[in-house]
Amino acid sequence: MTPRYLVRAADVPAYQPANHTHTSNQRLIGQETVGAKQMEVLLGTLHKGGGALPHAHPGIEQACYLLEGTAHAEVAGQSFDMVPGDMCFFPAEQMHVFTVTSETPVRLLVIYTPPYGESPDKVIRPGSVAHHTELGEHS
Repeated sequence: MTPRYLVRAADVPAYQPANHTHTSNQRLIGQETVGAKQMEVLLGTLHKGGGALPHAHPGIEQACYLLEGTAHAEVAGQSFDMVPGDMCFFPAEQMHVFTVTSETPVRLLVIYTPPYGESPDKVIRPGSVAHHTELGEHS
């Protein structure tokens, strides 16, 4: 019997996240896996040409730890390249973009607090009504 608080990635189903291309995520830590209520940890696999289109999360902070591959990230007017061992932070309400730059897939851990849960009401895209009213001039 597997302990309740041990999660094996091989046992967690993958899904295609909204607003991303060539990406599959596995929700390792969440309500459905270990009963987590205040955080969420995903394992993301992004293939060449993949990544996150511009978006923000109202009231949700996000951090990404790059395990494999290379990527380019943009947030709050900053732009940087990432290599394995780098970690980036996307503040709540700040538009961000994440793009694979390596020929090989990117694997990364993504941490959300509070949990995102792929909820459509927890994402803002450029040009949306929520973007203009909630973000104001922040983007």
